[in-house]
Amino acid sequence: MAKKRLPRGWVEGSARKLLGLSREESAIVEMRLRLCDEVRSKRLAQGITQQELAARIESTQPRVAKLERGDASFEMMLLALLALGASRREIARVLAAG
Repeated sequence: MAKKRLPRGWVEGSARKLLGLSREESAIVEMRLRLCDEVRSKRLAQGITQQELAARIESTQPRVAKLERGDASFEMMLLALLALGASRREIARVLAAG
């Protein structure tokens, strides 16, 4: 498969390198992304809307949308996963992946 050409002036690299993150900071970003992906996947698998999830966690639909983009606290992500029926063991597996 041929490698895609990048637009002029663009370079290929990692977010860690681009943002100057430490290994620990990079790990936190990766965990945050895995958690928000898991929230969205579980919500869609259960066939519920962001509004319905918001009601379960006593929040709002726009906050759930932000959560699914990774723009929420770890506490809010964990709360959403627990409200979706995730066990602590499942959450630990999500965090340990990668």
